[in-house]
Amino acid sequence: MNTFEKLLKKETKLSVIGLGYVGLPIALEFAKKISVVGFDIKPDRIELMKKGIDPSHELDSSEFEGCDILFTSNPEDLKQATFHIVAVPTPIDKHNMPDLTPVIKASETVGKIIKPGDIVVYESTVYPGCTEEDCIPVIEKFSGLKFPNDFKVGYSPERINPGDKEHTLSTIVKVVSGCDEETLDIVAKTYELVVKAGVHRASSIKVAEAAKIIENTQRDVNIALMNELSIIFNRMGINTYEVLEAAGTKWNFLKFYPGLVGGHCIGVDPYYLTYKAKEYRYHAQIINAGRFVNDSMGFYVAKQTVKKIIAAGKNVLNSRVLVMGVTFKEDVADLRNSRVADVISELKSYGIHVDMIDPFADKHEFYEEYGYHLSEHPVGKYDAIIVAVAHKPYKELPLSYFENLMDEKGILVDVKGLYRKQKHRLTYWSL
Repeated sequence: MNTFEKLLKKETKLSVIGLGYVGLPIALEFAKKISVVGFDIKPDRIELMKKGIDPSHELDSSEFEGCDILFTSNPEDLKQATFHIVAVPTPIDKHNMPDLTPVIKASETVGKIIKPGDIVVYESTVYPGCTEEDCIPVIEKFSGLKFPNDFKVGYSPERINPGDKEHTLSTIVKVVSGCDEETLDIVAKTYELVVKAGVHRASSIKVAEAAKIIENTQRDVNIALMNELSIIFNRMGINTYEVLEAAGTKWNFLKFYPGLVGGHCIGVDPYYLTYKAKEYRYHAQIINAGRFVNDSMGFYVAKQTVKKIIAAGKNVLNSRVLVMGVTFKEDVADLRNSRVADVISELKSYGIHVDMIDPFADKHEFYEEYGYHLSEHPVGKYDAIIVAVAHKPYKELPLSYFENLMDEKGILVDVKGLYRKQKHRLTYWSL
């Protein structure tokens, strides 16, 4: 009887290491079919999950119902499992270099509890080769076991999109891979338990790693093109969204839009690929150029706002600006790598007073992450308002909302072009 058959009969368990926005949904989906051990290093998060609360604010409490799962921060509990999924973050450091600390620490944890015959599957986004070159040696070091004779490894990249209720774990085709055919078959069948859309069996672990890294790199480069076009069209006095609307009438035109590119995927993953490319003596010009454009957009938005304030005859040093939305994307609470922080820091460098509001963000997390205080609501009159994130509550606001917060020379900066089709009494600008 192999590992998959034992999982089905609940003679063994599956563990998920790292219960963030990726790991928790996976753990709960599997827990509806088999026995699961959900592990996270933060006891406070574990206590919330025991109460049916998602610390990432992505899942409703109903998702926890009927699940056969043990939430724990004790690594010893992982010994109950023989199939381990690692779903920890893979961020970059301040120099835009890959920070493998979380995935290496998770590999150490696995190494201390792994048994002969166990299977380890990584979901964390990494560069091609990371699983075999960086993670497996750590497991071997801490376990005393040898790969591939004593334990097996696979890779199945996460494809969860925060805030997206349509494209979920079960509805997105899952790429799977294994160190050999038998492992691949077990990994594929295990994921097929929860992924209704089915799985794609990649020919190798490296192919699966590469597939994930280029998904977000492709989006990053395309959005960078839109941002560069926006800069060009702004100088020409043309509205970028109107251009894209017209061009989009052609059947094969790709519908990407300008904006602030942050978060823990699109704004991070390309750096993993360009880092690894250097090992092979190749400088990734297009990918790096795209990253430069996108990383610069927050500062660009702020500078354009300052120019509009000056053009309105206002004193920049006495100006007040309201920034609406600080999360990395619409309708989520996630603040990681939000490029709105670049807009705020640039405005403050001019001596401008900046207030920030967001219906989803946690003010304590925002302060810890960026050192800025979130306001509960707007206070007083503003010289400019920047709608930086297209949250649903903002889409429903009438123009009178902004007009009441500014005088007749007020400036509305609409980063995502939410209000572009309306008649404006205020000075209006968008990407």
